Amino acid sequence: MNRRAFLAATAASPARLLGANDRIRVGVIGSGGRGQLLAQEFKEIGAQVTAVCDVYEPNLKAGLAAASSDATPFGDYRRLLEDKSLDAVIVATPDHWHAQMVIDAVEAGKDVYVEKPLAHTIEDGFRMIEAVRRTRRVCQVGTQRRSSDLFAEARRVAQSGALGQVRLVNSWWVNHAARLAAAKLEGNLDWGQWLGPAPKREPDPMRFFNWYWFYDYSGGMLIGQGAHIIDAINMLMGSGYPKSVTCTAGSPDVEGAEIPETCTMAVEYPEKFLAVFTIGYKAMYYNRFNDQMNQFHGSRARLDVGRESYALYPQSSAVEMRPSLEVKRPGSFEPATRSHIRNFLECVVSRKDPTATVEMGQQTSVALCMALESMRSGRRLRWNAEARRVES
Repeated sequence: MNRRAFLAATAASPARLLGANDRIRVGVIGSGGRGQLLAQEFKEIGAQVTAVCDVYEPNLKAGLAAASSDATPFGDYRRLLEDKSLDAVIVATPDHWHAQMVIDAVEAGKDVYVEKPLAHTIEDGFRMIEAVRRTRRVCQVGTQRRSSDLFAEARRVAQSGALGQVRLVNSWWVNHAARLAAAKLEGNLDWGQWLGPAPKREPDPMRFFNWYWFYDYSGGMLIGQGAHIIDAINMLMGSGYPKSVTCTAGSPDVEGAEIPETCTMAVEYPEKFLAVFTIGYKAMYYNRFNDQMNQFHGSRARLDVGRESYALYPQSSAVEMRPSLEVKRPGSFEPATRSHIRNFLECVVSRKDPTATVEMGQQTSVALCMALESMRSGRRLRWNAEARRVES
């Protein structure tokens, strides 16, 4: 019996396990800002973060400072995966590395918490599903709304029948991003390893620090934040893969960026509703209370679900609409990440499926990858579910 199996068999509950001397041991792959935050959250819950890997020297040092005091540094994630004492790993790298790192991790017998989006391509997402299921590992996708109490309550309202038939969902996410980050290296960078499966290029600090804005490594804010929005729509509507996707955008208005910061995607679902999502990320009006919103338009009522509240507006002929059910909880979304991590660690022990499975992550990734292709090609794209491929 291996150590994880022994802990699962002897622990009275996951809570007892996470408070024991022999706690779940976790490694971090990619210790930039998000990786550091996740390392701290894992520690707060009770895991031991005993290994940190990054190809950029300052990030590695910062990751070690966020990890447990005895954490081992690595410059190559494959060496980290050779550590037999690790139970799980966090993958918080640029999107283009997610697939191979998750596949290598589960092949090495590790459970994985991977940041959203699940994958950079549709094909990679299906490769990840096959590897996770074949190796029987736990893989949690970092779409933490699935662990949010507020979104869980909103889902109960949406699925109660109170809305009637929902044929349209409107969503948006607005914020400020006036410029790219400064591109100055403060230490050693293994550029070749950072590129990994991406097209080969000469070292470019601008791309390294601003990878979100370049097609080789990501899909911009449309993908980064759309992963949360589309997943939340799937969660509340009980939907999965799209039927068709169309996306449009203007030219980038952020100097130096490849990917437009203002885009709109329309997703048609087999469940007979249309979801429209708009991302705006430069010089936009910003208020944290309504910076991100999902409006579910039903035949009986409309449900608004934001970051911090939800409200149900019944059908009415009155000039002023008043919600019949409204919940406002300032700061209510903040605990969702910690709840999501706790769910993952509990599943490491129980071997149950986590709240955000790889299949759920792939359903969202397919819609997002189609949106990116539609935006670049100017075509409406259809999803052939039987053949698992995109068609125009």
